[in-house]
Amino acid sequence: MVAARRPVALVAAVVLILEAAGILLLNWILSIVVDRQQMSLAGLRPGAMSAGAWAGGALFALFLLFCAAVLLYGGARDRAPGRLPRLALICCAVVHGVLGALAVGLVGWPAFAAAMAVLALLVLTLVAYADPRPAPAPTEDPATA
Repeated sequence: MVAARRPVALVAAVVLILEAAGILLLNWILSIVVDRQQMSLAGLRPGAMSAGAWAGGALFALFLLFCAAVLLYGGARDRAPGRLPRLALICCAVVHGVLGALAVGLVGWPAFAAAMAVLALLVLTLVAYADPRPAPAPTEDPATA
């Protein structure tokens, strides 16, 4: 398990970088479509919806790039991430689990499988770099003392 944690972390980082690029591209296309077709929702201006789609995609892509940077740093140095980076990786894993559950109904099983593969890489990295638990100290029986 220890020998495989560096490659898994590096592969997970590359996958998250590719996913961030895909999310950014998808939201850019979505903003263009909303802007050109003059779509609105509940009286919202199409320009505001276009900017919102672009900003939301950019923020999510930045979050994925941060998680990828944490994985790259951990994989390159073979060190466990700190408390805040570990929390970000856990949040990223939870988001992938929820997106995978939604993807089954909206997109189909191949999208679910892709989301679960990324989730598996994240969880495997988190488990591989977990702090080993110290063995409990043997307790003496008071009756024998």
